Amino acid sequence: MILFTFLLTCGLIAVHILSKRLDFLRFSPRHVFLSFSSGVAVSYVFVHLLPELNEYQKELEDTVQSNFWMVMEDHIYIVAMIGLAIFYGLEVMVRKKEELDEKEGGEKESLQRFQIHMASFFFYNAVIGYLMVRGEYEGVTGTLLFFVAMSVHFITNDWSLRESHKEEYDRFGRWLLAVAIFVGWSVGAFIEIKDVVVSLLTAFLAGGIILNVMKDELPEEQKSNLPAFLIGILSYTLLLVFLH
Repeated sequence: MILFTFLLTCGLIAVHILSKRLDFLRFSPRHVFLSFSSGVAVSYVFVHLLPELNEYQKELEDTVQSNFWMVMEDHIYIVAMIGLAIFYGLEVMVRKKEELDEKEGGEKESLQRFQIHMASFFFYNAVIGYLMVRGEYEGVTGTLLFFVAMSVHFITNDWSLRESHKEEYDRFGRWLLAVAIFVGWSVGAFIEIKDVVVSLLTAFLAGGIILNVMKDELPEEQKSNLPAFLIGILSYTLLLVFLH
């Protein structure tokens, strides 16, 4: 299974490195594939990840000794909300830096925006890499479903980050985020942490995915494609239900 997850991890890394070659995504308005991909990611969170958190909670009730972990595990969905709130706060910081950059035309704010995005998505990608090997996604099928959902989600994230940072992302950012996936997988392959921490990381990831999808889909200037978004949700939901 380690080798299998390593190959899938290499696939996720390839998505970051090669996504700039997807020229059809550069057409304006926002390409239907990006909205479809967002729908797939949302479906995966609500149909698979969030129900899985409930299973984590049930399984760990009798094994967690620390009062702190018991409180957190009994309120696992709060962690998902915290994940959403953290990424929302970081995005607000980036937008404020962008406004300053437009007013003053300085490079300092642009660099700070890039650093904030890269730091947050490095951790985000590392969590995904870790969960690829330690997420316990019900064998090969579950792991493949996770891989597909994260692959299309990465394409959307890449598009958004490239729109925000242009050359900086292609020169440095995509490589840094590719390394983050491998770092996460490496930690998961060689270091086993408590199941309760895995559940917290899964909850945090769920909140982060929801925020990252919505921030790309909702702004009016993105001209998102609602039918494609709904088709992504419906098709992947049916796939998840059928396979389970």
